[in-house]
Amino acid sequence: MGRLFGTDGVRGIANKELTPELAFNLGKAGAYVLKRENNKPVVVIGKDTRISGDMLENALTAGILAVGGNVIKAGVIPTPAVAYLTRYYNADAGIVISASHNTFEYNGIKFFNSDGYKLDDMLEEKIEDIIISSIDVNSHITGDKVGKCLEAAEDAAELYAANLANTVDFELDGKKIVLDCANGAAYRVAETVYKKLGAEVIVIGNEPNGININDGCGSTHPERMAQAVREAGADIGLAFDGDADRLIVADELGNVIDGDRVIAICARMLKKQGRLAENRVTATVMSNIGFHKAMEASGIIVDVTGVGDRYVLEKMLETGCVIGGEQSGHIIFREHTTTGDGILSSLQLMKALTGGEKKLSGLAAEIEIFPQVLVNARINNDYKKTYMNDEEIAAAIDKIEKDMAGRGRVLIRPSGTEPLVRVMLEGEDEEQLLMAAEELAGLIERKLK
Repeated sequence: MGRLFGTDGVRGIANKELTPELAFNLGKAGAYVLKRENNKPVVVIGKDTRISGDMLENALTAGILAVGGNVIKAGVIPTPAVAYLTRYYNADAGIVISASHNTFEYNGIKFFNSDGYKLDDMLEEKIEDIIISSIDVNSHITGDKVGKCLEAAEDAAELYAANLANTVDFELDGKKIVLDCANGAAYRVAETVYKKLGAEVIVIGNEPNGININDGCGSTHPERMAQAVREAGADIGLAFDGDADRLIVADELGNVIDGDRVIAICARMLKKQGRLAENRVTATVMSNIGFHKAMEASGIIVDVTGVGDRYVLEKMLETGCVIGGEQSGHIIFREHTTTGDGILSSLQLMKALTGGEKKLSGLAAEIEIFPQVLVNARINNDYKKTYMNDEEIAAAIDKIEKDMAGRGRVLIRPSGTEPLVRVMLEGEDEEQLLMAAEELAGLIERKLK
């Protein structure tokens, strides 16, 4: 058996790679590792709208109860809501059942500690070791030592929506906003929050049926949201992913704005307000050259880290930075949350727009984004981290780097959640970039199937 955790929890095709048996063992091992001094750890469980969510939730719950833990089931709720509720209920751990932006047949399990932070590598390895080594942490407890499911006093979605609304101090009366909830975990909360603030909302992607999550909608397919903005004459469009920890935006003209631009706009707002701690922002290796140039022009230092919002957070905690995130729309506002939060990020962006002289299109235009193409090479998962050992692949990468010297960059990285190697090229000519990226991705696929 291989290692279980990727960059964002344990993920795979539900009932094939991510089985109820594995979920049961993750529940047992996770509750055992994460419990504090008390004998009955409390774990909050939330999920997105995938059809496999009930199956995995029940298996996880059984595992936790089997080691004497108690479970609070929060139902369908965004990933950052579980982080919040873990702290709110003073629980020992939080667990999210979601495969984020992946299609419905996939699912995932990710853990938060008692402080609402995603687990570091050391804790994940402890959980992995217990499962892979078949260590018995149950001790075959019986009687009143077995755990139980606890009833939450409040509706989890309403509680979280109220918390989000309380993070801002403005009203949105007269604003028309398109919300694309990806038929996922945001389908109730996002609308509730924006109606609380007085906005007129047009909601799409809010009819989940278990199999339509992320299907032609949400942050991975923002064109639908952008079209809705144009048709409605809306002020802005906000698209979330399946578990609502990402945000992609459309301006009032229907132009799509990615996480790099959102981070840049919000970082400038925080600096203007004197709230940009250490005058720093955190980004990943995927951030666009144009983002770096915009931050440099604003006198803001950029710290670069690996892909994954937990790595972004680690760097933020190290430097004291209060805003960081990814081009994909994972954005962390550390004054308010411990993880990426699509709805909260959208509220901070709205704050940047409130009272300003420029519309979103004008603010976005101040950040020049260099053409960037991303092509995925689907490979045998066993070869995902060894692609550079192939001489032909290494030579092809070297040639592209030499051809682009001083005019762009090449980034090749294995996906942390799927059997993919991602080929990213950035430079001046999008057509040439795409041709080169497709050729390299094709080579990687042929060599590593």
